[in-house]
Amino acid sequence: MARCGRRRNPGDVPVDAWTVFAAASFAALAAAFGALPFVVVHDMSRRWLGVSNAIAAAIMTAAAAGLIWQGVRIGPWRVVAGLAAGALFVRLFRRLIGDRDDLVLGRLAGADALKALVIVGVMTAHSAAEGVGVGISYGGGGRLGLLITLAIAAHNIPEGLAISLVLVPRGASVRSAAWWSVFSCLPQPLIAPFTYLFVEWFHPILPAGLGFAAGAMLWIVWFELLPDARLPGCRSTSTSAWSASRTSRSSSGATSR
Repeated sequence: MARCGRRRNPGDVPVDAWTVFAAASFAALAAAFGALPFVVVHDMSRRWLGVSNAIAAAIMTAAAAGLIWQGVRIGPWRVVAGLAAGALFVRLFRRLIGDRDDLVLGRLAGADALKALVIVGVMTAHSAAEGVGVGISYGGGGRLGLLITLAIAAHNIPEGLAISLVLVPRGASVRSAAWWSVFSCLPQPLIAPFTYLFVEWFHPILPAGLGFAAGAMLWIVWFELLPDARLPGCRSTSTSAWSASRTSRSSSGATSR
């Protein structure tokens, strides 16, 4: 049954759709704080790119694990279905856009712009599931909704950091990284009010939505972030050792002849 107008439980604070929208907007804006470390970090070498990808992969893996945990408690099989659908969706999306060298996203171009587009897109889809969660929480009262809002706002900060860790080392400005971090959270204030008004309709699909977001994030971690997390120094060191060994064998062979 749809819920209209203002609702108040005994001893609770009044809640309506506009309250939910304002609270979810606050949570979305918190993601911009994830870009703040780059105000003081200026070393953006290619080695730092590998480190930043590793940190972003760890943050996104932890976020995906949290989503799976929340969903399994409600509907485990729906979470499993969502995981498969999320991973398949990102794979098909990645294959659809291909490797476009002409892609431009702000200061980023080519492969860097493509990776940024995929990361931001997946994080935006992930925020949609959180928007559903915010709306459902306010269905249980203002105090519960406020608690969940603060938790998601705190959760959005490291997610903004994950996006910034991908964008800034590739040439994006701190301001644009903060903007894309907030952009990725816009589904929260857009979806949360409708979820609050029609909470009985959205509650059954929440586990599948959480699984979908987690599956998409894990695909990104495994196929986009971890391959770039290998430090160039490690590869160059092994290559140098191999070259030195080959040169030594060649020299030994020449001496024996």
